[in-house]
Amino acid sequence: MPAYAYTGLNASGKTIKGIETADNVPALKASLKRQNVYLTTVVETAGAAGAGRASGGGGGTTSVGSREIDFGQFLDRVRPKDVAGVTRLMSTLLNAGVTLPESLVALTDQVESPRFKNILSDVGAKVNEGSSLADAMSAHPKVFSKLYINMIRAGEASGSLETVLIRIADFMDQQEEMRSKVTTAMFYPMAMALVGVGVVTLLMVKVVPGIAEMFEGQGAQLPFTTRSLILVSDVVAGYWWLLIIGAIGLVMGFKKWRATTIGRELSDRFILAMPVVGGLARKIAIARLARTLSTMLASGVQLLQALDIVRSLLGNVVLEKVLTQARDEIREGAGIALSLKRSGQFPPLVTHMIAVGERSGQLEAMLTDLADAYDRESSAAITRATAILEPVMIVAMGGSVGFIVFAIMTPILQMNQMGGQ
Repeated sequence: MPAYAYTGLNASGKTIKGIETADNVPALKASLKRQNVYLTTVVETAGAAGAGRASGGGGGTTSVGSREIDFGQFLDRVRPKDVAGVTRLMSTLLNAGVTLPESLVALTDQVESPRFKNILSDVGAKVNEGSSLADAMSAHPKVFSKLYINMIRAGEASGSLETVLIRIADFMDQQEEMRSKVTTAMFYPMAMALVGVGVVTLLMVKVVPGIAEMFEGQGAQLPFTTRSLILVSDVVAGYWWLLIIGAIGLVMGFKKWRATTIGRELSDRFILAMPVVGGLARKIAIARLARTLSTMLASGVQLLQALDIVRSLLGNVVLEKVLTQARDEIREGAGIALSLKRSGQFPPLVTHMIAVGERSGQLEAMLTDLADAYDRESSAAITRATAILEPVMIVAMGGSVGFIVFAIMTPILQMNQMGGQ
């Protein structure tokens, strides 16, 4: 078994050197990775043919990468969590004195996703050719967003790339945490809705038709609720395929209508006007606005450019128009707080805190405090919405099943009474 002299970095950025035996370079990398050591260079100390070559340059690594790509390229997806982890580790490597090209090589070796490995390899190759990191990353917009690239460009221009990378990683982690909260909160109500629909459909298709045949054999006069139930059951059992096609058509039609300018504006205004959902959507948008704007301004991005980028992240055309108008007014010399206040779309607390930040010259810090406050408000609003939605779903499901039971039992009780007389 050959021996390798290696140099690597631990999680805190400290340089680690040593000699270790392994079957090959990939096996050495895997062994060191389990020890939280990130390999940067490696030289085989034995007299094998591959002695003296650094990691990442041998054919074994390439062949391993190729096998991985061939095996799972269609299922591979670069997640925001992966990008945030690589961003944080890149900052650690740069702070430890590792050059940017060497950092990209080390990161390429450490990531497990074949697709992400190829992307980082391409970025590293372009950086080695003299391209800036932001320009190299801009060739992969599906992985590195416009916000990400502009912050990297600002960090390179100001000479504080390491600090900017940490801010980006923190920002991405916070956004992922918020998305996770929303997904987790909605899982239980959605599961209940699916179970409820399944139970009602099963009763309509399997139970009610049998009961209907029994009533028809008795020749009894059925009450209105039972006749209505049988009619609905016949429609569901006989035309279920048409109902599915109709539902799909409605969903596709709504998406097509929402894709239009007027459709998106009307639907976004309706969302903001809804009693519970509207308040939650507004809080999430404000938290995202404050967090993103604070991160970009602290990273050296100019205010007008930051507003252009933040505008596309809000997910609501009504609020996007407010930021567009604010950007135009700021270009003419107005303050951002006054522009947002005139729109009437932002609570007084938001505009007041931004105004205080502008007057004191601490806008980034005030926006961070505002984002923290509205993140807490959003979490509380999600909890309240879930608490309201769960009993509503239970009542709706119980009401549907109760109606079916009532419609079935009413004629049975009537027939028993008639038989008793």
